[in-house]
Amino acid sequence: MDALVRPVFDPTFTAAALAFLCGGVALGTVSGLVPGLHANNFALLLAGLAPSIPADPLLVGIAMLGAGVVHSFLDIVPALALGVPDAATAIAALPGHRLVIAGRGREAVRLSAVGSGAAVALAVPLAVPITWAMIRWYPAVRAHLPWLLAGVVASLVLTESSKRAMVGGLFAFLASAALGLATLDVDPTAPLDAGGILAPLFAGLFGAPVLVDALGGEGVPPQSDARITMGRRDLGVSAGAGSLAGAVVGYVPGVSAAIAAVAALPAVPRSEADRGFIVATSGANTANTIFALFALVALGTPRTGVTVALDRAEVPFALPILLVAAASAAACGFALVLLVGDAYLRVVGNADYTRLSVSVLTLLVGLSFAFAGSFGVGVFIVAGALGLVPPRIGARRVHLMGVLIGPLILG
Repeated sequence: MDALVRPVFDPTFTAAALAFLCGGVALGTVSGLVPGLHANNFALLLAGLAPSIPADPLLVGIAMLGAGVVHSFLDIVPALALGVPDAATAIAALPGHRLVIAGRGREAVRLSAVGSGAAVALAVPLAVPITWAMIRWYPAVRAHLPWLLAGVVASLVLTESSKRAMVGGLFAFLASAALGLATLDVDPTAPLDAGGILAPLFAGLFGAPVLVDALGGEGVPPQSDARITMGRRDLGVSAGAGSLAGAVVGYVPGVSAAIAAVAALPAVPRSEADRGFIVATSGANTANTIFALFALVALGTPRTGVTVALDRAEVPFALPILLVAAASAAACGFALVLLVGDAYLRVVGNADYTRLSVSVLTLLVGLSFAFAGSFGVGVFIVAGALGLVPPRIGARRVHLMGVLIGPLILG
């Protein structure tokens, strides 16, 4: 009697899958390196193009997932070199930029790669237990989420360096929360049908202020060796905290990798705060991308821009194939962030930083208009003005994450 189950290897499908994966890796590389381009905007652009591609939806899904995973590795690079993050890397932008200014940019790139790589490595053993737990505990997590986030905010404010900084941090949180309440639900008319207000919000809050302050400055100094000076224990704690936060948040609707990064911050060792922020943020960003795929399969509802794109393109839930694609894309992303990150820092370091800052500010205005029209440009200007406040009153920019956390706390 023939065996009931036998392995099947289809060389034609395998070759096509590799080709689409390489295409996705290339797209994710380009998108990740564009300052201020949010992963959700990029994913929705792909979703809009998917119906016009004459191919198996599973192959299109492999390309989308590969692009999303690689984007999650590489989007830290503009944040480090230019100080212009997307929403997911906003927490690490200023600490990472400080390391670059201190000549430790190559180390920062490698810290980010370690954080993202650890998230993928932890996804294998954590996938089943976290999925099992979140399916059962999701209602309780969702019901108590405002209180959990309020506790994180209180911790961040109370751990400021002085009373003046605490007051400034609280002001920055409340003002950014008000900005989020006023803008996040707006559906502006825009040239691109993948629009959204996140791009101008985060480009203004976290990117524009760094560029404005850099006008007339000396720019990026020469970078020293790439050796990671962070202790192994602190590195492991930061990577684990970011990965776990990103994994859990991957199952909660309306809560992004940026929120996961904020939630992981209290676990980052204070002695290595700047380096720990980079590791935890990168881990949360990539873990959120990976575990949102599990949430889509287990719960049937998309949680991130990439999974929304997969859902819209009607990609079949062939989880083993999609996981292999994600792991392969992660390996490519790990290598690319090291190769491209160092080159990016060299190019920026050799450029006229005043002209570069003006050019990037112009690009950010253009992206704001493309994704949210004239309203987006106005939001970018207001957010940019607010983003200048925290460093001038001695507070950390992390409090500006109130733009997302405030509306979530209020439901």
